[in-house]
Amino acid sequence: MEYDIIFISPEYFDHPLCGVAILKRLLEKKGYCVAVIETKKEEDVKKFGKPNLFFGVTSGSIDSMLRNNSALNREREKDNVIHFKRTVPDRAVIVYSNWVRRYFKDSPIVIGGTESTLRRFTHYDYWSNSLRKSILFDSRADILVYGNGEKQALEIANRLKNKKSLDGIEGTCIKRRSAPKDFIMLPSHEEVSDSKEKFCDMQNLFSNSENLSQKTGEFYVLQYKYPEYTSKDLDEYYEMPFTRVIKDHPEMKGFEFSVVIHRGCIGSCNFCSLRWTSGDRIISRSEESILRELKYITTLPHFKGNIDDFGGPSANMYGMDCPLEYTCKNKCLECKKLDRSNRRLIDLLRKARQIKGIKKIFVRSGIRYDLVSDEYLKDLVKYHISGKLKIAPEHISKAVLRLMNKDYGDLDDFIKRFKALKCGELDFYFMTGHPGSSMKEAEELRKYIKGLKNAEKVQIFTPTPMTVSTCMYYTRMDPKTKKPIYIPYTYSEKKLQKRILYK
Repeated sequence: MEYDIIFISPEYFDHPLCGVAILKRLLEKKGYCVAVIETKKEEDVKKFGKPNLFFGVTSGSIDSMLRNNSALNREREKDNVIHFKRTVPDRAVIVYSNWVRRYFKDSPIVIGGTESTLRRFTHYDYWSNSLRKSILFDSRADILVYGNGEKQALEIANRLKNKKSLDGIEGTCIKRRSAPKDFIMLPSHEEVSDSKEKFCDMQNLFSNSENLSQKTGEFYVLQYKYPEYTSKDLDEYYEMPFTRVIKDHPEMKGFEFSVVIHRGCIGSCNFCSLRWTSGDRIISRSEESILRELKYITTLPHFKGNIDDFGGPSANMYGMDCPLEYTCKNKCLECKKLDRSNRRLIDLLRKARQIKGIKKIFVRSGIRYDLVSDEYLKDLVKYHISGKLKIAPEHISKAVLRLMNKDYGDLDDFIKRFKALKCGELDFYFMTGHPGSSMKEAEELRKYIKGLKNAEKVQIFTPTPMTVSTCMYYTRMDPKTKKPIYIPYTYSEKKLQKRILYK
């Protein structure tokens, strides 16, 4: 059998939480013949031969370096505590792409997913402690898809089918010998390699909503601005008839019957890559579509009555869409017009609870506590948690929170509001080792969490490509002001900052 498109990925399950599954379903819906190789070794890429149109390559839902290595740059597989088994090679997108290129020299390669998205331009690589060029160079790919890729994949397939150029496709990056004059020019790879101030300038220019260009040697990496995704688009994607069978993927246990109700996050935390992978504006699905999906789930033979999770990056951002989404440049969290009532979400949940066959709808993905109305909080703790509600304050030092861009809301006030409901407990997530965090701030955090229950979940900050916090870590300065920032740089200090929290 001949295939138009063959995806190479370390993970695949027919579920809307799997990006390749959405792309496969959508492309098939539009008439393309699609195969997926859940690759384990080099020979796997030859399984279906050469596709008529292209190979699509991804490392899965997470950057392979982050998957395989800890914040202290230790291989997770050598950690006897977590029992991690390495199934994906380091720098998987590069490895898989070069496997394909070895056997199918002239076949177009399209790379995408989190790993490609965050490595589209020159980036600081924590695991090698060096700057690396755009992943387009080492992967030898023809085109890179960043963010969610449904529209891009369809357009690439249509262009190749009709033997047209891949230039100008929104939401993609390509490598060319020249750059259009109207593109915003980032500092070149050579400039940011020589100057940390130039690296900060590059960081300040990053945007999904602009056409960008970066010179690297004799080439230019061109980014075409992100396409406009709408509620109607999301309704189509998530209502496709996924089987939701995930028996070969134990890591998905507890998320089999999750429902995605929106994309994007308006938090724009400096340590988080969501603004680059999912966007910094909210796109909510329609209420009608979500209710139809819930009714479809109740018809599946392996459904037992519980919706495992109901949300998005932050569950309570549903309905916080901006009518000027693709033109407004303001920060949503600082906008007086932002609807903080949670009204749309409250109404949606009340209707969802009435669907026959659904026993319980859980919200397990966590909420943004500074965007919770009293009415929503009451419904949430009464109907949608299993004893604990997850929140992620990350830190309590005002200076560190400001550098995290998470200095919103009043944690003490929220804790009081929650306790007043006398229903369940809070589950806290904190972070140490972030830029700006010295032993003084770590001690401040220790004293605070000592009086909390369920505050044991503390992670060490891990620099990941393209984030503002990673720019701070690498340059040791605030990219906006160029003022110096204290960085807990050594592994010994990072370990000590975490260790003292448990005294």
